Amino acid sequence: MTHEDLPTFEFAFPGPLRDQLVAAVLSGAKTTTSGLVVDYETEGDPLPEPGERSVVIDSDARPVAVIELTEVRIIRVGDCDLRHAVDEGEGFETVAQWRADHEIFWHSAEVRDALGDPDFTITDDTLMVAQRFRLVSVL
Repeated sequence: MTHEDLPTFEFAFPGPLRDQLVAAVLSGAKTTTSGLVVDYETEGDPLPEPGERSVVIDSDARPVAVIELTEVRIIRVGDCDLRHAVDEGEGFETVAQWRADHEIFWHSAEVRDALGDPDFTITDDTLMVAQRFRLVSVL
């Protein structure tokens, strides 16, 4: 199987944040990511599973890397641990920093539009998909 046969993996929305996250993946600094269970439900997508490989695309939809999921946990946002937060590769030193940054993103107009809920709000009980991955190859 070549990378052309793999599903794509998109970090955030196209733009500066995606570019930052892709660069962190390529440098090896980013080995975890966080998604919302409700996002998978809204899109009708199955939850990811360990062993799945995907092609990371940049803001121009160009394939830049292949990653493989090594761990997938469904947890409450309020249960995010420091290891996951730090391994997101965005410079978080505390779970509180991770939470504040992710609330800004998850409460953004883009996320609320994608979810079809203009009032969507994160709580401690919101379920998230904590994914750990490894960089398989740079394309």
